[in-house]
Amino acid sequence: MAQDQDVSRREFVKAAGAVTAVAAAIPAVYGAPAVQKVRAANDQVQYGIIGTGSRGTYLLKHLKGIDNGRCVAVCDINPENLKHGFDTIGNNPKEFKDYRELLAAKDVDAVIVTTPLFVHFPITKDALMAGKHVFCEKCLVFKPEEVHALRALHAEHPKQVLQTGLQRRYSYFYQTVKQMVDKGILGDVYYMHAQWHRNMINEPSSLWTMKPGGEKNIANWRVYRSMSGGLTAELTSHQVDVADWMFGSGPEFVTGFGSLDVLKDGRDVYDNVQLTYRYPKGRQLTYSSISTNQFLPYFNCSRAQMGECIMGTDGTIEITVGFDDPHCIAWWYREPPKKAAESAKAGEKKKEPFVAGATMVTGGGANGPIPIMTSDLNFTGKESFIDKEVKFAKRWLTSKGVMLQEEQGNPVDVELESFFDCCRTGQTPKANMEVGMADSVAVILSNMAMDEGRKVYFNEIEKMGKPGSVPVKKG
Repeated sequence: MAQDQDVSRREFVKAAGAVTAVAAAIPAVYGAPAVQKVRAANDQVQYGIIGTGSRGTYLLKHLKGIDNGRCVAVCDINPENLKHGFDTIGNNPKEFKDYRELLAAKDVDAVIVTTPLFVHFPITKDALMAGKHVFCEKCLVFKPEEVHALRALHAEHPKQVLQTGLQRRYSYFYQTVKQMVDKGILGDVYYMHAQWHRNMINEPSSLWTMKPGGEKNIANWRVYRSMSGGLTAELTSHQVDVADWMFGSGPEFVTGFGSLDVLKDGRDVYDNVQLTYRYPKGRQLTYSSISTNQFLPYFNCSRAQMGECIMGTDGTIEITVGFDDPHCIAWWYREPPKKAAESAKAGEKKKEPFVAGATMVTGGGANGPIPIMTSDLNFTGKESFIDKEVKFAKRWLTSKGVMLQEEQGNPVDVELESFFDCCRTGQTPKANMEVGMADSVAVILSNMAMDEGRKVYFNEIEKMGKPGSVPVKKG
């Protein structure tokens, strides 16, 4: 019957209350859209950006609308990229081709590093030594020896902010789900699955397409191991960080299989990655990234490419940070309620429950989805009858895919604004050095597990990249 397949109005409002209570505990980092206020010059962090290619220019588009930081310098070795970055920010910053000259500028308080992965560490190192705060896109480091070097360097510069670009940590939706996990609303969470699938055959990406010059052309950095961590660094890194965050610890070991099956144009990074991470207390993340299909079996198949599924004994969350458009979305499915164990007296036949012909078996999927909403649709208990009916109607329409969920602030904007706030206040970022370092280690060891075809333990990193250690095999 229909009422067996859909959440009733009463159940919906009651269940939504659990999320409302959790969401209320999240700091109000988002606010309703308002007129942009111009801050005084001495209240803005003066920053320079190093690397104005695809990612750097993307961030500059967001940085234009952030008023607690002001771009005073842009840097890139490619003249075309440099001009593009200069034009994008539009406030006449100084231009540099050598990042060391930018770091020498006294009016630069902080730097944003958006260069190819293999030079993240050298630039971050020089920036810290120059006394600058640093926002470095993931991954923080590329090689095992850089793990130990950056940890030591950061310890020597404790007053300088070092933040990495893991924007899911700054999403209202992900923060709400983390609270749900911690408060036991999903029961005991043992399993997660994450995927980032793309179809490079039907929709080639210019960033991942081989360009003339092969390995000598730095524009090809993503497709060569000498400069890149491949799919694991560019995609998996975001989602294994979600697992670390939700499980509350890093993995114990990783196993996996990677191969180069289709995109055989001279590249040497895998185009197919399958990984399994084992966490303490029996927890597990399974991960998939392929290059020939973008299907995502979440959200009634209304989204593509990427998402995470967080599975607990009392419920499941499907979530994705999305792109600028479409935005983040999160759906909650409840598990059937716990049943008391039945015991029959000796010799007494157990009675079978009566089942009507039209009765539906209620499973997790039949109890949802319940959208995890932003605060404007939370139930406070103070609504008038009409307001309550409107909120319920909007939630119901969202659960049917008729209305879209939207964060009140794009997580990319929030992470950048938060970085500047940390520079001014000295607070530790949510995506701090240790978070970024754990993420970088996961990438290094995941690639190692696939290359060597073995189980790689995470404590192995402590002996790697040090004098007398065995070099990492590259396959």
